[in-house]
Amino acid sequence: MHSDVLIIGAGPTGLVLALWLTKLGVKVRIVDKTAEPGTTSRALAVHARTLELYRQLDLADFVVEHGHKVPAINLWVKGEPAARLPFETLGEDLTAYPFLEIFPQDQHERMLMEQLEKMGVAVERRTELVRFIDEGNRVVASLRRADGQEKDCEASYIAGCDGARSLVRETLGTGFPGGTYRQVFYVADVEAAGPSIDGELHGDLDEADFLAVFPLAGKGRARLIGTVRDERADRPDRLKFEDVSRRAIDNLKVEVKKVNWFSTYHVHHRVTEHFRKGRAFLLGDAAHIHSPAGGQGMNTGIGDAVNLAWKLATVLAGCAPDNLLDTYETERIGFARRLVATTDRAFSFATAQGRVADIVRTRIVPVVFPRVVAFEPVRNFIFRTVSQITLNYRRTPLSVGAAGHVHGGDRLPWVRSEDADNFAPLSAMIWQVHVYGEARPELAELCADRNIELHEFAWGAQHEAAGLARDALYLLRPDTYVALADPSGAPDPVERYFAERRLELAR
Repeated sequence: MHSDVLIIGAGPTGLVLALWLTKLGVKVRIVDKTAEPGTTSRALAVHARTLELYRQLDLADFVVEHGHKVPAINLWVKGEPAARLPFETLGEDLTAYPFLEIFPQDQHERMLMEQLEKMGVAVERRTELVRFIDEGNRVVASLRRADGQEKDCEASYIAGCDGARSLVRETLGTGFPGGTYRQVFYVADVEAAGPSIDGELHGDLDEADFLAVFPLAGKGRARLIGTVRDERADRPDRLKFEDVSRRAIDNLKVEVKKVNWFSTYHVHHRVTEHFRKGRAFLLGDAAHIHSPAGGQGMNTGIGDAVNLAWKLATVLAGCAPDNLLDTYETERIGFARRLVATTDRAFSFATAQGRVADIVRTRIVPVVFPRVVAFEPVRNFIFRTVSQITLNYRRTPLSVGAAGHVHGGDRLPWVRSEDADNFAPLSAMIWQVHVYGEARPELAELCADRNIELHEFAWGAQHEAAGLARDALYLLRPDTYVALADPSGAPDPVERYFAERRLELAR
């Protein structure tokens, strides 16, 4: 059996990669060694940038409709709420999704699989990668089925979406440098009552064990994420919910009525040394893992998949040289390293022990935090960072120029108008040009000749406020990031961009 891309692992990262590739006309095969999809809620948060990308597959509305919008984050000290960060006004001028969406991973995976099946692709369950060889012009992989038989298959490329213990990564020998947090984490999906079971997100800042309460859809349902210290951490496999310290739970006034799921685990902070080696790629947890601070893990894996998908499709179609695939690592590994460092600092602060750390968390933060977030630029910065809409690929080979405050490599600023927004055309996974104002006739002629969609938007004050330049051209990649920003609006920079990278457009 031959496929264009063999995907190992059917978590959210692997499923999104399969979906994007299939929509782009790529023949995929996706396998997973588990007998069935996950039935526990694991990753919860779906951030604004992920929802923006999901518009390309008409998935964003489904997630919003079936998930839970978190209206605010609350920080507690000594059994009382001490600070609140509302989402109502955060990011409302930045994105169509100015909120944190809770959509549990088990539901998330079912949605993605159903969408993939509609496209004629099914996950091959109880099928395990045993080994693979990169022969230079193809990948030959050995797969073991449920009956124990091994069969070889070939693919043009292999994508390792097989988690923290990735066999693809081990085979490539790209390492996984980093470390492991000493704390043991626990997660519990519960039915509960109390002031912190109100549909908002709550976190305890006391010196007791770290605890965050995430709301789930449905009255009285919540996810508890906390840490276990002292001698209890020496026996994580034998821990039960009853063994968890009551201090943090009592501090947040959580009255647990029923525990639907409980699990413990260690958390690592690691990034592999390379995301690509030959015809093999690493994505998601196979490439980077970090603390759950900010709920970034699943969203980052999905971002990996979207970034790689259009590049693989372009090369497989013969519309770009192989070196286009090198830009996957260039663009994603730097972000992964920064993310690991950022979440590590945040988690270390939240769980630090000692008198000084306790004073900072319980006395200084509750006073300073509300005053700081009273400033709109600070609130916007927090939202941009956590939601990943600030992520950019500036100063990389596919990013050129600047017009207004927008640089090549940036996410296109979102601008709302009376009847639509400028992200509507981005649902098509194609190269396109945006002009805010009037496009030059010669640019329109070039776009028609090169089969590039041209979208003109009547200039308004909202475009200037978003940082866009009047009559400038913005060449957008299939993954909706700005490839080229040119203030002149002339066609020559577009011609030069494609010629220098030997990029062609399918007709």
